Order: sequence, then structure tokens, then C-alpha cells
Amino acid sequence: MSKIYVVGIGPGAYDQMTGRAIRALNESDVIIGYTVYVDLVKEYFAGKEFMTTPMKKEVDRCVLAFEEANKGKTVSMICSGDAGVYGMAGLMYEVGENYPDVELTIIPGVTAATGGAAVLGAPLIHDFCLISLSDLLTPWEKIEARLLAAAQADFVVCLYNPSSRKRKDYLQKACDLMMKYKSPDTVCGTVAQIARDGETAQVMTLKELRDTEVDMFTTVFVGNSQTKNIGGKMVTPRGYKNV
Repeated sequence: MSKIYVVGIGPGAYDQMTGRAIRALNESDVIIGYTVYVDLVKEYFAGKEFMTTPMKKEVDRCVLAFEEANKGKTVSMICSGDAGVYGMAGLMYEVGENYPDVELTIIPGVTAATGGAAVLGAPLIHDFCLISLSDLLTPWEKIEARLLAAAQADFVVCLYNPSSRKRKDYLQKACDLMMKYKSPDTVCGTVAQIARDGETAQVMTLKELRDTEVDMFTTVFVGNSQTKNIGGKMVTPRGYKNV
């Protein structure tokens, strides 16, 4: 049976890839992915065949992977972060219904939430949720409802895709929504270019976050009512007693 690995390569740095991910890429004849992600791994896997598709060509990318596997090649479909968190794993299973003779193996990676959390300190120690602010595939009305519900439930909220050229005010809108239930003084943080050149991190209040410029390569963390700023680090208590 032909084989495709769907591989989470982590935030970008080679040393943040898992050993299992590295083994899968070494075993593969072909590595396929979005152009930016392929560029991140190319230098470490010389001699492999690389294929790319641009943004918004995800279905084409999946079909390409299965067609290459049908030629008898071992293929890796790579995703940044974790393949099963806003990655390609789900779509690969959907497209794979048309290729019953190809076996899929999903290999997890370090997603932006955990990679960014390690840079900021310890913001995700208690219950948290991930919400993407991109309305490319999800209606804004549904995103708005999720933001309000998460804020009302006092979750720590990790925001993916917080801004783009077409969505410059989406983080501002999200902060305004969450401030209906969260204090403006809630401890928040941002990490840009996680584990890549130019990595930067900031800790601030929710009110300050509202007016902070971010981009698609920034991950945003909004604390819960217990989250603290400890020496410039964002820390959410787990709730251990007698500490």
C-alpha cells in the first residue's frame, strides 16, 4: 500500500521538529507543502523532490500528494505547527476517500499555541481554547459567538490569524467583544515569528492589546481572570493549593 505522512513541522525551527517528523521526511521521496513551509525545511532534506502550491490551493495540494503516492512514492505533506490543528490532516482524509489504496499517517508537531506559550511563560496552564480570527472559511458571526462564549466562560483564549491586509481591525473587534466579560486589565501576550528569525514577544493588558498591531505570523494570548504578569512573563495559575 502507498503511504503518505501528514507532518506537523512545528513553528519553523528544525530543532523544534519532533524526531518522528524528521524520520518521516527522511523516509519520503517527495515533500509537498505550501511554498513558505517547504522553504523552511528544504535545506535539511537535500536530495528530496519538493513540490509546492500557493495559498488557497489546498485541495490541489492534497490531490497532488495522493497522485504522487499512487506512483509508488512515499510522500510527506507538511504543515506548519501541528497537522491536526488548523492543518491539512482533515482535508487529506476527505480527499483520501477517493484514494482507498493510500495509507495516511498523521504525525503531530508543536503548534503555535504551545510554541508561543513557551516564549511568553506559562499562559496555558489551565483551561484554554483556540480561535482563528480568519473568516475565510468561517463566518464572522460564528467567530464572534465563540469569542463571547469563551470570554464569558473565563477561558484563556489563544487567537490564530489575528490580522491581515484585509482584516486589519479584526483583533480590535475581538478585544472589544471579549471586554464585555473580561477586564481591560486582563494580562495578555503576543508572539511573532515563533522560533524563526525576528521572534518577538510582548506582555500587556487586554486594553493595550486592542491597539497593538499584529500580522498573520503573530499568535495572540488573552489570559483568564487569574492570569498574572510575573517578572514580564505571562503566567496562568493551575490552582495548586498551599503555594
